[in-house]
Amino acid sequence: MELSDIAAREMPHSVEAEQTVLGAVLMDPEQLSVVMNYVKADSFYVKKHRDLFSIIIRLFTMGVDADIITVLDEAVREEVFEDSAAGKEYLSAIMKGVPSLANIESYCRIVEEKYYIRALIQAAGEIARNCTESTDSAAVLLDSAEQMIYDIRQGKDVDGLTKIDEVLLSTYDHLNRISGADKEKYQGAKSGYSGLDNVISGLNKSDLLILAARPGMGKTSFALNIAANVCRSSSDKEVVVFSLEMSKEQLVTRMLSAESLVDSDHLIKGNISGGDWEKLAQGANRMSVMNMYLDDTAGITVVQMKAKLRRLKNVGLVIIDYLQLMNSGKRVESRVNEISDITRQLKLMAKELNVPVITLSQLSRSVESRPDKRPLLSDLRESGSIEQDADIVMFLYRDGYYNKDKAEDVNLAECIVAKNRHGETGTVNLRWNGQYTLFMSEDRRPVPEP
Repeated sequence: MELSDIAAREMPHSVEAEQTVLGAVLMDPEQLSVVMNYVKADSFYVKKHRDLFSIIIRLFTMGVDADIITVLDEAVREEVFEDSAAGKEYLSAIMKGVPSLANIESYCRIVEEKYYIRALIQAAGEIARNCTESTDSAAVLLDSAEQMIYDIRQGKDVDGLTKIDEVLLSTYDHLNRISGADKEKYQGAKSGYSGLDNVISGLNKSDLLILAARPGMGKTSFALNIAANVCRSSSDKEVVVFSLEMSKEQLVTRMLSAESLVDSDHLIKGNISGGDWEKLAQGANRMSVMNMYLDDTAGITVVQMKAKLRRLKNVGLVIIDYLQLMNSGKRVESRVNEISDITRQLKLMAKELNVPVITLSQLSRSVESRPDKRPLLSDLRESGSIEQDADIVMFLYRDGYYNKDKAEDVNLAECIVAKNRHGETGTVNLRWNGQYTLFMSEDRRPVPEP
């Protein structure tokens, strides 16, 4: 079928279902809470119906019941109808045509289904145009096509433009959920470290979090600890770890040590006793039910990551170890420009997939030349765009690593929140157990930054 044929065809829709949904809400405004679970203004094909539903939503946000009187008044004022008489006749007719309020969900599903089919047709046309007119590479075109289909599956507006009244409605709904009795279900995933969660308000959807440290500080272990904690607290959420430095087996070995409390050095060297085997079996049993996926593809690109993540149903957290080993998949003038491009892509990925993305990063050697070796934002290696694109920047620091003889507590670790787009910064104290590659929470109040 030619593109012109697609454009010329009448899009699938059901006038009767659209009228029934609107009529049901006018008859009983309480039905709007059911309707909103399935449709939005753009779900309606007939312009008049889109306008009427937008009016109903706006009245709802104002705390006004959307009955025939209030809707008619607004519709006439906005010239949805030629005059009051024509409007009253139409609204009365669609109310009389409602077969039963008990079947409101069925009518909504018909409207919703037709909308999705139209969205797929539009996406197919856009994909065809991109493939015939764009000079982008096949990888970029494929990623764009996959994103379009993914957005439709997630119920996102394919046109990208949403009136503020609809956004207000969804915002009210979100606020109601996160303040309700089961608010834990709708808040950001918990890292498992209460002090850190208090500062950053959990691992929030669409956020790009940078976890940076010098080698030897334990950033991979910390990230794996967080991954395991999220799996335990949110069993329905999928956690994905992309490891560009270590193999999948090496990652699991570290996790086994932390989960089983078996000395990591024993696992690396194969010095495993009978008691250790028993602990490992118990730990492996607990780990086997974790909803976690590992990928150790070397030099993976953001495009490749997105393609893999879209195939999962309910991703709750993505961890990347680490940034400087990634490949942009493009020709760039310098490594600095490449890292800048990658961080922008990672932020877009977090937003598009609506998941928190924790990306590990190396720090420059300038840290080593200072008396106080606590990291600063200026120490982020190779690009200032890392700080710019990230929503949250965290540093790991252990004074005992540098001052084994002088440190008051060699096991004290600091997670320094140096940037937080959503709130305060500060330092959270942790306990480091290198024997088991495990960070533990001290449950202390964060130390505020001066």
